[in-house]
Amino acid sequence: MSTIPTIEFVPSRVPAARRLQTLAVLVWALLMAVTQTLWIFLCSIPALWPILLAYYIWIHYIDRAPARGGRTSKWLRNSKWWRYYADYYPASMRKEADLPPDRPYVFGYHPHGIISMGAMATFATEATGFSKSFPGITPHLLTLASNFKLPIYRDIILALGLCSVSKRSCSNILKGGAGQSITIVIGGAAESLRAHPGTVDLTIRRRLGFIKIAIQHGADLVPVFSFGENDIFEQMPNEEGTTLYKFQKKFQTVFGFTLPFFHGRGILNYNLGLMPFRKPIVAIVGRPIHVKQCDQPDIDEITRIQTLYLTELTRIWDTYKDELASTRKREMQFIE
Repeated sequence: MSTIPTIEFVPSRVPAARRLQTLAVLVWALLMAVTQTLWIFLCSIPALWPILLAYYIWIHYIDRAPARGGRTSKWLRNSKWWRYYADYYPASMRKEADLPPDRPYVFGYHPHGIISMGAMATFATEATGFSKSFPGITPHLLTLASNFKLPIYRDIILALGLCSVSKRSCSNILKGGAGQSITIVIGGAAESLRAHPGTVDLTIRRRLGFIKIAIQHGADLVPVFSFGENDIFEQMPNEEGTTLYKFQKKFQTVFGFTLPFFHGRGILNYNLGLMPFRKPIVAIVGRPIHVKQCDQPDIDEITRIQTLYLTELTRIWDTYKDELASTRKREMQFIE
């Protein structure tokens, strides 16, 4: 006979700082829905229609910022608000080597997790001290181009330095030369389906595009492994071959993004809801892999660089796994 899980409620007295941390994560989690609701409300006001129509035309047909480096606001990236966001988990960053600002960089972020909350803290804000750790380097976290079609929301993420993950966007940013950088969450939507606590299954073996882009622009590759990214949500069992997994892969094929079935904690309880669990996220920024510029690299050169990249990623895992992944269920795996 199955038992109903007991809900563990938050005590009535919680320090104000922890409430602000929860609020910061909640606001970010609901930002897309809130901004689109606001847009619909504004559209219900006839007096605003000329302005809204002009704005709609601007974001869909004129503005090229998502593919040309964004419109970063230092004020928004440095806002204390994001410190509360990072402290919720808490999220932090460790660097293993200095990165000279005399060249461009491609950061590869692993693992994807359900929503890549750690990538947001490290590369879209200054909450973990990116600019202090790597002076002279301008970060651009990349996301789906479709996010920049959403009114209001797209302007907020542009101000955080986010840009489109399209090939054109990557090229335009890296063409900016010394100090420009892009961060790609390599595993993408496919990897989110494998984001289970205690495991790290990286979808990477056939992901060669980011390596080719780095070579074409002479950008050094920097592996980033984020311990804890897979631990902040629980996902329903969806092993390959199950009906749920097949449905999720079909959904991804049709719509271009995945539909993980997951849960976390609630706002007022610790074990039921869609808020992430308070589990530490530590992003290890590894040693750069020097890349020699070549407009048309052959597959042998791409494969050679990939081998170096995977070797460095493995070194990071082996160095920190006993400290930061002590409760792991198995070792890191490279798949697909």
